[in-house]
Amino acid sequence: MPEIDREALLATQPLIDEIALQCASEMHLPGMQWGIVLNSELVLVGSVGAITDQSTRYRIASMTKSFTAAAVLSLRDEGVLALDVPVGLYAPELADVVGPDSSPPITLRHLLSMSSGLATDDAWADRHLDATTDEMDRIYADGPEFAFATGTNFEYSNLGFALIGRVVERLTGRKVRDHIDERFLHPLSMSSTTWDQPHHAPWAEPLRFADNTHIADGAPLLGDGEISPMGGLWSTVADIARWMCWLDEANAGRDSLTGQLGVASRRDMQSVHTFIGDGELDGQSAPGGYGFGLLLRDDPLLGMTVSHSGGLPGYGSNMRWLSGRGLGVVGLSNVTYAPMGVFTQRVLKLFHSADLIHQPMTPLTPLLQQRITQLIELLNDWNDEQARALFADNVELDASFLIRQSAAERIVAECGRLQVEEIQAQSRTSAIVILRGATGQQKIKIELSPKHGGLVQWYGTSA
Repeated sequence: MPEIDREALLATQPLIDEIALQCASEMHLPGMQWGIVLNSELVLVGSVGAITDQSTRYRIASMTKSFTAAAVLSLRDEGVLALDVPVGLYAPELADVVGPDSSPPITLRHLLSMSSGLATDDAWADRHLDATTDEMDRIYADGPEFAFATGTNFEYSNLGFALIGRVVERLTGRKVRDHIDERFLHPLSMSSTTWDQPHHAPWAEPLRFADNTHIADGAPLLGDGEISPMGGLWSTVADIARWMCWLDEANAGRDSLTGQLGVASRRDMQSVHTFIGDGELDGQSAPGGYGFGLLLRDDPLLGMTVSHSGGLPGYGSNMRWLSGRGLGVVGLSNVTYAPMGVFTQRVLKLFHSADLIHQPMTPLTPLLQQRITQLIELLNDWNDEQARALFADNVELDASFLIRQSAAERIVAECGRLQVEEIQAQSRTSAIVILRGATGQQKIKIELSPKHGGLVQWYGTSA
């Protein structure tokens, strides 16, 4: 995949500033801060409004879920817990939290992927971050409400992440926040990301828009409690940029060996576990799903994007990146439920319109390259012995070598001797090959068999 032109990207800053001003006007934002990451580096930052200090902390709300999910997967990888064990076996007080209609027992997998069926609860949960253990015990004992049977539908649940926190504490004797601090915030040098209100550093006052003006939210800022695994963190543009880069490097097969979660599990977070269906963002629809603490969107312009928003009374945030391509955007604001996902989406669409974004390309493996070379040699000069060495045993059964030789000779007669013009790898074992002869062009698709050594199991031609 072609590298993104850094200088061309940097030149878009005035246009990003325009998008930020437009969003601030449309969304009634008192201000916002934003950042652009490219290849594991924060390359651009900006702000709108009175808050210009990039060290200012904002509450990132539900973006916290990605940190909680990462902590759970790291414990899973160590064998401390399993995702498919009923949570009631880990925390007996959760055994009676059971969905309707003969639902199966709730597991961590259900909770992480938003498929537990627990009722959507943003408005309620956002005012109960500081819930105590006794308060939550009463909620569990009474039996929470369910929107769907467990495992049947996507239904966004903050309460589900409180259950996750309870399981982690029962198994390890420590809160989720302690594991996140130890495994991610400290190793990744995210020193501006905290669970407690950052009195020692500048922080954005929580505001809401009412009667055509911005006023203080009015309610006291909630501290760290039983529901905070879903949304308790404070952070900055720079720290979230670092978190995005670290998550996305796994999609590109890289590992900086910093945060304590392997590449495979970070990819697991960024894979669809619960299908959501078509969702609209800034007037454009696309299919998507929920991973573990992260949202996936198969955008018609941008390809696969990974994101998560955060919203609390007084705050709104979003982080969004192009999966495996090293490019992402973060936006933070201090007004209730600011739809910052619209901002991050518009910035990425700007990059697309500036021809800075290229769809990811699958690398061509040496084995696939070798088989393509052998196949083209065979098509140019058919030899049954070479064919049997190249093909899996099904190929001759599917069509005789006599038929295949005749087809190859017709192609060469029409196009001339074939040479590879372009190879478009679709996976490690399949590709589309554009061939050029003196008098014509031919396109071939090739697939290797799953047996060791990857012989050709199928190939087909088209004009």
